Amino acid sequence: GMMAIALVVPAAVGAVAEGAACNASNTCDSGLVCSNSICVDANASRQADPFGVTDASQINVGQNQDLKGSIANVVNILLGFLGILAVIIILYAGFKWMTASGNEEQVGEARKMLLQAVIGLVIIMLAWVITNFVTSQIGGVLQ
Repeated sequence: GMMAIALVVPAAVGAVAEGAACNASNTCDSGLVCSNSICVDANASRQADPFGVTDASQINVGQNQDLKGSIANVVNILLGFLGILAVIIILYAGFKWMTASGNEEQVGEARKMLLQAVIGLVIIMLAWVITNFVTSQIGGVLQ
């Protein structure tokens, strides 16, 4: 029962046993974690709730996500999609070049498409660098 656990796990000074109430000042015994203000086995709670979802204090629903971070996230996602698109165009241009089988007109088209896609990719990367630089510089301004 509860007594056996208390004997096996020596209680630290001011520590609380499994199943007992806990808070910032009442810390749990070693091997136990404070979950929903109750001491539980660290491993058991991790298996039952691997992402710590039941502990409401750990959930971040974006209330403390600043405007700068939100804008940076949106821009990074958009630039990521554009980067993927540019890589697909590069692959398509390469495929077009490979299947041109010596047809100069098709090789020229493929070469032009490849060059444009690479230029686009460079522009996307530069935009990403600029965005990250700007959002890091205006850190304290938008809060």
